[in-house]
Amino acid sequence: MKRFLFIISLMISCLTGNAQNVVDVHCHNIPPFYMEALEKHNAALDEGFPLPEWNVDSHLAFMDSAGIGRSILTMPAPQPYFGDSKECRETIRRYNEYCAGLKTAYPERFRFCASLPLPDVDAAIAEAVYALDTLGADGIKLATNSRGQYLGDEALDPLMEVLDKRNAVIILHPHKPVPVNGKLMAAVPLAAYEYPAETTRAIMNMMARNILVRYSNLKVVVPHCGSFLPLAIPRLKAIIPAMQAKGLMDDIDFEGNLSRLYYDLAGAASPATIRSMLTVTSLDHILYGSDYPYQPAEVLVGNLRLLEKALSEDKELSSYKEMFLWENAIRLFSGQPISREIVKAENNVSVMGDNKETEMLVRISEIEIYPEYHEEYLRMALEVGATSVREEPGVIAIYPMVQQRDSCQIRILEIYANRDAYKHHIATEHFKAYKQGTLHMVKSLELVDMMSMNPAAMPEIFLKMRGEK
Repeated sequence: MKRFLFIISLMISCLTGNAQNVVDVHCHNIPPFYMEALEKHNAALDEGFPLPEWNVDSHLAFMDSAGIGRSILTMPAPQPYFGDSKECRETIRRYNEYCAGLKTAYPERFRFCASLPLPDVDAAIAEAVYALDTLGADGIKLATNSRGQYLGDEALDPLMEVLDKRNAVIILHPHKPVPVNGKLMAAVPLAAYEYPAETTRAIMNMMARNILVRYSNLKVVVPHCGSFLPLAIPRLKAIIPAMQAKGLMDDIDFEGNLSRLYYDLAGAASPATIRSMLTVTSLDHILYGSDYPYQPAEVLVGNLRLLEKALSEDKELSSYKEMFLWENAIRLFSGQPISREIVKAENNVSVMGDNKETEMLVRISEIEIYPEYHEEYLRMALEVGATSVREEPGVIAIYPMVQQRDSCQIRILEIYANRDAYKHHIATEHFKAYKQGTLHMVKSLELVDMMSMNPAAMPEIFLKMRGEK
């Protein structure tokens, strides 16, 4: 019921013309009692830079100016644990109840992911159950490490089992690595390098133990534009055979792990960054994040406007702007795909009309695959194409082809009733399984959108193809 109400409330505001459509999955609230807990232990500068000031009114004002309809609040770094588990539990409980109060007071604006009093695993399990089952938390925030206890640690398995049973959404946030070089930290802020490295370190550790495959109901949001994962994952794939030959690593289900990862756009988001992220994920797993209040509100508003403009002007990504800014977040936190009416192909064959939402999308996917995956890739491409045409009304045609002169050069003609039909297609389970299952097989991919040379003739052609004339 909680997730049902979440999706309904979001869709009402987004689909009725409310200008505040954006869902912000990466932002923080810093209540006074949290700061007092840090200052008590001289930890206010624990992460190498001062925490910004925060209050509810300023956050709401930022959201209004940016056009953000919902913010998913999470506790910032550092973890308020200083050797006293009881003190940490009390601070975390107070924070979670404070966030639940904000959600009650501003039900149309705030959601929250509860924090946990790690590294005390038993206390963390108790708090997770209370936060999710009683307070109505929308997910869980986990630090990449809690005073040296890294995600992927075997000691955390009982917690992962509890979260898995509740189909939890987990938002990750980097914390100061343990150990850390003090001189490097003083010279280069943690946020500039160590935070992306720390996030990558934690995710790789989880993947090495197949955490997201073993606890397959979890969905994990990776911060800061994928951190270094687009570089690190291909490198790990290249290295692991040598490690396994020496008996130093077990098998990693890359596709299974990657399919449970989502990525926020906090930081230096751009079309180029998104293309890099798409080497390890799919379009429906990318979410907007502001990182408020770590930069001034006017800077973050300006960054969002620049991102919107860049996406609107990008021929390949412009159709997915709404997915990134709010639709994908609704899917993630509701646990269900967005319910959108897809106009059946036989009732919608306009190609170049005035309304771009009802124009057919015609695309050629130009793909080069690695030779060793030739047969496996062809089998998966044919299977997903047949399933899509058979089960999706908005998919008119998917026609895979192989070049005669080079069988590793694949071309797929794709025709969709409209842009919405394509958005629906890439959110289906069969497409996501294909996408994640073939990531390591694809050497290069370019999506080339096409336009008709004679739009007026297209309806007649397609009617003849269906045998109706």
